[in-house]
Order: sequence, then structure tokens, then C-alpha cells
Amino acid sequence: MPVRPPNQDELKTMAAELGFHLSQDDLTFFCNFLPPYIDAYNVLEQLPEPLPRLKYPDRSFWRPSAAENQYNAWYVRTSIRAEQQGKLSGKKIAIKDNVCVAGVPLMNGASFLEGFIPQVDATVVTRILDAGGEIEGKAVCEFLCTSGGSHTSATGPVQNPRKAGYSAGGSSSGSAALVAAGEVDMAIGADQAGSIRIPASYCGVYGLKPTYGLVPYTGIIPIEFTLDHAGPISRSLQDNALLLEVIAGSDGWDPRQNRVPAVRYVNEIDKGMRGLRIALVREGFSHPHSQKDVDDSVRQAWHKLEACGAQIGELSIPMHRMGPVIWGAIAFEGATDLMLKKNTNPINHRGLFLPDLLAAHSAWRKHADQLPDTVKVIALAGHYMERSFGGLYYAKAQNLSHQLRDAYNRAFEDFDVLVMPTTPMKASLLPDAHTSRADVLVRAFENLTNTCPFNVTGHPALSVPCGTREGLPVGLMLIGRHFAEGTLYRTACALEECLK
Repeated sequence: MPVRPPNQDELKTMAAELGFHLSQDDLTFFCNFLPPYIDAYNVLEQLPEPLPRLKYPDRSFWRPSAAENQYNAWYVRTSIRAEQQGKLSGKKIAIKDNVCVAGVPLMNGASFLEGFIPQVDATVVTRILDAGGEIEGKAVCEFLCTSGGSHTSATGPVQNPRKAGYSAGGSSSGSAALVAAGEVDMAIGADQAGSIRIPASYCGVYGLKPTYGLVPYTGIIPIEFTLDHAGPISRSLQDNALLLEVIAGSDGWDPRQNRVPAVRYVNEIDKGMRGLRIALVREGFSHPHSQKDVDDSVRQAWHKLEACGAQIGELSIPMHRMGPVIWGAIAFEGATDLMLKKNTNPINHRGLFLPDLLAAHSAWRKHADQLPDTVKVIALAGHYMERSFGGLYYAKAQNLSHQLRDAYNRAFEDFDVLVMPTTPMKASLLPDAHTSRADVLVRAFENLTNTCPFNVTGHPALSVPCGTREGLPVGLMLIGRHFAEGTLYRTACALEECLK
């Protein structure tokens, strides 16, 4: 659309918003001076946009019936394949609904995005199709991916396939539920605070948050640039490693990526435990929300690793308890700025921009009252802190993130893998009409304490099923050095054998 220069009244209003006190002479001067600079945007409007080429254009989708959607985990169904052989031939895959699949609706759990259809495929989608995988559909995710529970999506709560009426975890709720239910072999999730690992833990499947930057985030809706991760969810460890092999590596678009190694992760799985040093982190246990049977299950599983040839020990990382505090300042201010104020459109960023998504996402302002309390509490806290302190605490938290990273790295001087519960508790009951407003919020955020620190530091972390209590799965989290996903898979494989 044509761009016109501001008139004097508009200029006066904008100047006041910026804190400028312009005289009438100032207003006249700038009104006369600005037009050539604004007119340049009309030239920009006419230039063709270099979006990535769509390699596999044959697309269709349909809305599943209630009978086809037992757990309310599908947003839309598809059947997209490249008709070629590869590592993922014969594998059925679900894509979290914050990931662009061209020609297929994307809602990101948010009512105001209903009807939006992306023009491009995310890099991970193209790579799955290149490898012969079949994309079965888009999996429901939480409203703007801002909940560790599975009760905030505009399409309704996602049920845990392991026990009716219980949370599947979030925000990759549909992805984990579909994998656990056996409706797909594997799924793509995204993780800014635990959104791959939490639902994997609640649903009793494998979920990996890779090293920061290992998997390109291109074509995935961001929340906070320094916290964004994408990765695999699967029923089997082999499939998890296989999907990571396919989606990992630089794509030339995502500036989160720098010297990303290429690894055959499947080859790492069976190397055994001998020589590996595994440490239990004391601060990962006995949180205010911790359940004793979860803590006990993880400790028992960790002890069994010694019989598999590992050297085990315990250590203390006091700063782990500060991880959620550091994460909170980064996430609240960063997400408010990028996800809401900037409409997912990062500034000072050399990645792939999606103008159609930006335009669609800006509709949130017209529907702000529809946002759930999970989004509102983040936005209110983030806006208040930025407005009152100008980003001071965001900056301090980012500086402290290096100290937090170094605290874990010192532990890795003596140990290869760290162990703690993925979530302090098992899946909770889904909120109902009698659940208080405060408890609905608590269920969205109570399970982040062990997962969110590693979004800040970028270390890889894998949730591994380690037992069932009261009919609900327990997840054990393995944390490794940067780009040591292979070591996590080795450890998980040995643990799987030990628990048989």
C-alpha cells in the first residue's frame, strides 16, 4: 500500500511519544524535510521479495472430526510427502502449530491468528520432506506458546493420552500427546522454557531441547531471540536421534547459528556408558512444587546407571536455583517486546522475515481482551519493567546468563552428564470450571523450574521416561555440554536398558 509522509498533527503526536518538545518552526521544518525519506518506502514496496522457494507445493489440509481427534491434539490434518526415499521414509511426523507449513493454516494456539496461512515452509519442514518423512498435520500448541500446561489453546485443552483428565504439558502439548498416543512416530516441538521437555515428561516420551542454534529456527514463530530452540519429540530414542540428524545444521538464514557441527547422532546411541561420569544435581530436587515420588524415581534411575558402567556422583550447583529468576527477566521483557510490541518481527536481526505473519500477528491489538492470563501476566510484567527501568534488568539478566552458563560448565569439567527431574511433579489435573483463576496460572508456570535455566544457557537437555507413578509418567532430564547431544543419547540408551 502507498506510504505517505506524516502531517503536522501526526508529527506532533509522535514527537510527544518520543519525548521531543517541538516548536511550530520545528514541526514545519521536519514536515518539509521528511517526505523524500518516507517516499523511499514506496520504492521498497515495488521490489520483489526474495522468499525461499517452495520445493514441494502439493498441499491440502482438513479439519479432523471429534472422532479423529480423541485428545484434541490435532489442529489440522495433512498428508504431505515428497515421494522420495530418505532417513525418514515411512515415518509419520506432526509439526507444532507455531511452525510454518506453506499452504496450511497456522494458529499458534491464538484465536486472533485463525485463518492465517503461511507462504513458506520452515527449514525443519523442508528437511523432513527432503528426508522422505510424511507430515501428518499441525499439532495444537498453547496460546502463543506461553504455558507449561495444556489448557490455554484457543481450540481447547489437550488431553494426556496416559490418563484422562490430566495435562499433556505445554507448550508443545499436541506434539507430545500425538506421539504418546501412537498417532505419529515423531513430532517437532519448540522450547523457550521447557516446552519440548515438559510435555515429553508428562506424556512419557523422549523430548530433546538441542544446543542453542543447532536446529535452525527459520520459519518458526519466535518468542525471545536468545531463548528460542526447536527439537524432536518421539516415542523411541532411535527416532529422536534420527529426527535430530535430519533437522540439525546451519541453513544460512538463522543468525542464532554459528559453526554448527554435523553429527550422525544415531551412531552415538549404542556406544555404552563405560567411562561416562554422571552427576546428580542436588538443586534439581525438593522444589516447593516437588513431589516426593518424582524425586525418588529419578534418584533410583540415576543409581542404576552405575551398574551399566557409569561413574556416578552428586554435586551442588547453587546458582541453578537462580536460573528461573534470570530466565524470568529475559523472557518477560524479551517476549513482550518481540512477540507483542514487534509482532514477532525482530529488529537488528539478519534472519528470514515473514511480512505476512507480521501483518497477521499485529491483529492481537484488536483482540487483546481475548489473550489468556498467561499472556497478560507476561505482558504486564514485561511492559512495566521496561517502562519503569528502560531495560536495566533485562540487561542485568543477560549478563548473569553468562555466569549461570559458567556454573554448569564448571560442573562439566568433572562430569559428562548432569541429572535431575525434568519437571518437579507429574502431570496435574486439567483446570475445570471450579479451578480458581490463580490456580489456572499456577498450572501454567509451576513446572518450569528445572527446564528454563537451560534455555538461558543453551545447554542441550533431554527428557527421558524413567517410570510411572499413579498411572502418570515421570521424566528424568539429562543435561550435557554444548553440542554433546550424542552423549545424552548414549546415556539415555543405557538408562533405558537399566530400567527394563
